[in-house]
Amino acid sequence: MAERGLAAVLLPQLRAQLREARHTNAMLRTEAEMFEKWYHKMEPCGPSLRLLSEMHDASLELMQANAATVGQCWLSNSICIVPWFLQTRGRYKSKLHGAMDYFVGLTVEQKCELAERELTEMKDEIQRMKEESEQTLRNLEAVIEEADVWWTDVKKAISDFEKDIISTISRKKGSIIASEKLLRYMEEKNRQRDLLREKLRLKNYLLKGYKKKLQQQLRQKEQMGETLRKVRLQQLQVRNAQYQEKIDKKNQELLQLKLTSGKTVQVLNFYKRKLQDAMEMSMSLMKDISQRKELLEKIEREAALVEEQRAEAESVNRQLWKQLSNYGIPPVLSYVQKKMAVSDFENSLKAWERKVAVAEGMSNTSAVMQGALGFYTVLLCGVSRLPVAFRGETKAGVDLQELSSACHSEHRFQMSLQSYRRAWNQVKMSGNQH
Repeated sequence: MAERGLAAVLLPQLRAQLREARHTNAMLRTEAEMFEKWYHKMEPCGPSLRLLSEMHDASLELMQANAATVGQCWLSNSICIVPWFLQTRGRYKSKLHGAMDYFVGLTVEQKCELAERELTEMKDEIQRMKEESEQTLRNLEAVIEEADVWWTDVKKAISDFEKDIISTISRKKGSIIASEKLLRYMEEKNRQRDLLREKLRLKNYLLKGYKKKLQQQLRQKEQMGETLRKVRLQQLQVRNAQYQEKIDKKNQELLQLKLTSGKTVQVLNFYKRKLQDAMEMSMSLMKDISQRKELLEKIEREAALVEEQRAEAESVNRQLWKQLSNYGIPPVLSYVQKKMAVSDFENSLKAWERKVAVAEGMSNTSAVMQGALGFYTVLLCGVSRLPVAFRGETKAGVDLQELSSACHSEHRFQMSLQSYRRAWNQVKMSGNQH
C-alpha cells in the first residue's frame, strides 16, 4: 500500500518528466541529424566521430527505454517499479556522463554557425520548392487550358454528331440514308484528322529544323566564345587591375579622410568644451549683470529719495537764510540798559507791592481795592514776561509806559530767539541726514 501511495504521488511528476524528456529527445535528435549531415558534407566520417555517434544513439535509446519504463510503472500482480527506476536512473546517467566526458563537443559559436548554415539551406530549399511549385502550377494551368480547348472541341463535335446523325437515326430507324450519313460523317472526321496529323507533322518537321539551326548557332557561338572568352578575360584582368588601383586610391583617400575626421572630432570636442565654458561664464555674467541692474535700480531709487530730501533741505535752508536775513537783535548797550530797567522795575514792583499791602489794609472801599488789584495784576503779567537777565537797577521816575514798551520788546526778543532756535535745530537735523 505504501508503494502504491508513493507511485500515486510520483506518477504526475514522472509523466511531466516523460513529456519533457520526449521533447528534449526530439530536439537532440534533430540537432544530431543536422550535425551529422554537415559532418558528412565537410569530410568523411572518422572513427572517433562514429564512436561519438554510437554513444549518442545509445544515450537516446537508453533515454527512450527509461521513458518507456516510466510509462509502465505498474506491472502485473500490482508490483510497483518506480523505486527501481529512481535507483537505476542515476547509475545510467553517471555512466553516460562518464563515457561522454572523453569527447570534446562543439562550441556554442560552431553550433550557432551550423544552425545559421542550416537555416540558409532551408531558406534556399524553400525558395527552390516555391519556384518548382510555381513552375508546376504554370504547367498545370497550361494543361488545364489545353484540356479546356480539347473539351470545347469535343463538346462541339458531340453537338454536331447529335444534331446531324442522332436526330436523323431517331427519325428514320433502319433506313439506309441514316447509315450512309453516319459513314460519311466518320469518313469526314477521319479525313479531318489525317489533315490535322499531316499539318502537325509538317509543323514538327519545321520546328526540328529550327531546333537544329538554333543548336548549330549555339555551337558556333560556343566555339567563338572560347576565343572571345580569352580576350574578355584579358580585358577583365586589365579592368580588374585598374579598378584595384582605384580601390587602393580610394582606400588611401578614405584613410586620409578618417584621419582628418579624427582631428576634426578632436577640434570639435575642444570647441565644444570651450563653448560650454563660455556658456557657463555667460550665465554667471548674466546673473552678475542682473544683480548689478537690481543694485543700480536700488541706488537710483535711493538717489531720487536723497534728491527729494536735498530739495526739501535746500528749501528749508533758503527759508532759514531768509529768516536770518530778516532777523535783527538789539545792540549790547540797549540790552544792558534794558536789563538795568528790568531790575529797577522789579525793585519798584516790590515797593508797589508793599504799598498795595498797606493800601489794602487801610482802604475799605471796593473801588480802590479793585483798582489796586488790577494794577497789581498788570504789573505781575509784565514781570513774568521779562527774563531774569534783564534784572537790574532802575531809575526813579520810570513810568508804566516805559515798562509796557520794555515788556513788548522783551516779548519780541523771546519770540525771535525761539524761531532762531527752531531754525538752528532744523539745520542740524538736515546736516545729520546728509
